[in-house]
Amino acid sequence: MTITAQPQTDSPDPSVIAAQNDAFRKLACLGIPPAQPIQGRMHVTRSLMEVGDGFMAEAVKATGEFETFEPENDPEGWHDFGAVEIRGETVFWKLDLYEADSDFRYGAEAPDNPATTMRVLTIMMAHDW
Repeated sequence: MTITAQPQTDSPDPSVIAAQNDAFRKLACLGIPPAQPIQGRMHVTRSLMEVGDGFMAEAVKATGEFETFEPENDPEGWHDFGAVEIRGETVFWKLDLYEADSDFRYGAEAPDNPATTMRVLTIMMAHDW
């Protein structure tokens, strides 16, 4: 008797998560409303705010416009991390997905379900990482 492993069917579809993450970034950074409600928050680090002279606004806008996803910077296909250059400085952004009712203590069990997932977008100077 041979037992063959069955493909796991309950894992989330990375393309669905990527589309939701992209929609949230565009909402948070560019004010473009998504087709369906997506819960989330955006945070920027103190060092990003302290640069001054409109730098933070440029970084937020560039984060919302980011579309250069490659296997090297997006191995899971979730569109949850990126790096942009602003005035010669590297700025990172990262999206973390949590259970909506967990006070940010637990990762999202169903990250492809926007009703139960809270997204947290953090935009930071590369040296904050």
